[in-house]
Amino acid sequence: MQSNPTLIQRHRSAKRHLRDDIIPRARKLVRLLVLYAILIGLCGFVLLPVSWMLTAALKPDSVPFYTIPPQWFPTEHFEWRNFETALLDPVRPFLRFTLNTLIIFGGNVVGTIFSCTLVAYAFARLRFRGSGFLFNVLIITMLIPWQSQMIPQFLLFLELGWYGTYLPLIVPSFAGNAFFIFLIRQYMRTFPRDLDEAAKIDGCSYFGFFRHIILPLCRPVLAVVVVFMFLGSWGDLLGPLIYLNNTDQFTIAIGLANFATRYNPNTNLLMAANLVMMIPPILVFFFAQEQLIGGIASVGLKG
Repeated sequence: MQSNPTLIQRHRSAKRHLRDDIIPRARKLVRLLVLYAILIGLCGFVLLPVSWMLTAALKPDSVPFYTIPPQWFPTEHFEWRNFETALLDPVRPFLRFTLNTLIIFGGNVVGTIFSCTLVAYAFARLRFRGSGFLFNVLIITMLIPWQSQMIPQFLLFLELGWYGTYLPLIVPSFAGNAFFIFLIRQYMRTFPRDLDEAAKIDGCSYFGFFRHIILPLCRPVLAVVVVFMFLGSWGDLLGPLIYLNNTDQFTIAIGLANFATRYNPNTNLLMAANLVMMIPPILVFFFAQEQLIGGIASVGLKG
């Protein structure tokens, strides 16, 4: 019995199609499914504490918060009034705390942008004797922990009469921040030197070149600085706790810490307030994500 050459050719073609097309696609699909399964598992692992916070926030005072095994998801109790009590309690006016935090954040933004951009511009675009040495000194200061400066700074601000005001939390930003100066300086060094020469030919001064050309080009890295500052101001507890002594001046971090009293921890109210106070940082990161990633990535393009 003789084989049909046409059938043999078709069979070989089908095997080749299976080997070259279908099998690689199936392997790629399996890899994607495994990858998505791992990512979903990691996301669930990260969101599990948030689910526990929501469960604790919805519990009434009569229900125990810490159980074995832990209750990860809300199933029985739904006390939504806990959110209203936590945010509108006159003893802990969170709207006032939010305004105080934004005041400190706004002052720090103005001071940091003003001081850090000027210093970074000098290190990045100007040539003067000793610039390398001064920049190395600036980098070394980043290694000094802030905790070692707390007592000298407190005594200084106490002598100046600034204790109990926002000034100790805002004025130091006008002296610059070593990390932000380094960040902005690295970004400015990515601009071609032809910009400087063209500005000089057009009669632009150093400050005019900085104001009209360099500063608008630095918007991505400035967005990174603002996001970092917002996250730092939003969660800062130690600074306001040291220098503020009036409830009307307290920030959000102090307001959250006030829930954790010794005899009545108010865990449900604490978790409710925590969940609400998590929303602004998440929104800031969500809307500034593109600028944040682009600004950080571009910093490392040139040393």
